[in-house]
Amino acid sequence: MTFQRIVIALLVLIVAGLGAIGYFEWKTAVQVRTLKAFVEGYVFNEAVAACEQAKSSTPFKWNGGKSTSVIGLNSVKLDKYNVSASYTLVADLVYCDYDPIKRKAEIGSSFLERE
Repeated sequence: MTFQRIVIALLVLIVAGLGAIGYFEWKTAVQVRTLKAFVEGYVFNEAVAACEQAKSSTPFKWNGGKSTSVIGLNSVKLDKYNVSASYTLVADLVYCDYDPIKRKAEIGSSFLERE
């Protein structure tokens, strides 16, 4: 009888622990989505201005473009200490990667091939 009570108590603790882990993971995910949305909103105007002013053989026209979309904020961990960020916009099938740290835009570039 004592063994059964111990097993049931352990199962209840395991279920409660898994529930707590799930709750905290959900709360963290909500906070990360909120932070990402805030950063994307903050960077958007700078990205559009930099992309429209970037020199390229194919002009980037966000304002007045027929088909525009935001791919969003991306990041790649280059090594243990460096993370490279990019905010990508598409206007009339012309891709523009904006680096919010360097405040520099590149049209038609591949984010993964950038320095």
